Amino acid sequence: MKPQPAARKLTPIAEAVTELLASLPCMAETEEIPLRLAVGRIVGTDVLANVNVPPHANSAMDGYAVRSAEFKKERIFSVSQRIAAGEVGHELEDGSVARIFTGAPMPLGADAVVMQENVELSSEGAKILQFAAPGENVRVAGEDIEIGQLLFEQGSRLRPQDIGMLASVGLTQITVRRRLRVALLITGNELVLPGRPLKPGQIYNSNNFTLHALLNNLCAEVVEMGVVGDDYATTKSMLTNAAEAADVIVSTGGVSVGEEDHVKAAVDS
Repeated sequence: MKPQPAARKLTPIAEAVTELLASLPCMAETEEIPLRLAVGRIVGTDVLANVNVPPHANSAMDGYAVRSAEFKKERIFSVSQRIAAGEVGHELEDGSVARIFTGAPMPLGADAVVMQENVELSSEGAKILQFAAPGENVRVAGEDIEIGQLLFEQGSRLRPQDIGMLASVGLTQITVRRRLRVALLITGNELVLPGRPLKPGQIYNSNNFTLHALLNNLCAEVVEMGVVGDDYATTKSMLTNAAEAADVIVSTGGVSVGEEDHVKAAVDS
């Protein structure tokens, strides 16, 4: 026979959650997983960038790489080379410009890019219609991410865009905290799994599906304990098993003070 619970004052939800979180230990165990599987996971150690992004100075637009110091007066420049993204040009010759495309590395000696709309081409070469200042239309090495920069502190939850950032510095694996094992325990004689016929007095077990989906969304490892009938001894036994199998127990039902509510009494015992 279950012990009869004493009446207690109810705690507001926000206060209860705060107290609960304050009492929980932090998951210390970590594991290394492929980056593609890391969405939603918790970073296990600080992550620092080991490369610059971009790794080299490159053009921010389609145009012509130039030496800005040569813009003393209007003149015609020869087009000495063509550099597309993924290619590497050679040192820029005096009195010349390089046809360059967005993302292409800047050739040695060039320090600015004139957008193609400001260049007039002829058989004689390229006439610059609007000069560019040093650094104009150039993305410098490390402009987005610098070597040694802290990308994520341990304890951060990874979002899809975070996966892209980690990939941009060349990572394929990442250390994350082990997934919490959560035992899911649903109580009630009236509950039936969807797909089975309902008998008089029965309802479908929708709470299980809702909670399972919520836990999956939090990247928890769900341990299904099944449906427990409204029996004190069985409830207590299942809670003991759940405590051995998981880090956390989530249960529904049986927490009031009625004769068929056994979860609270089983926990208190």
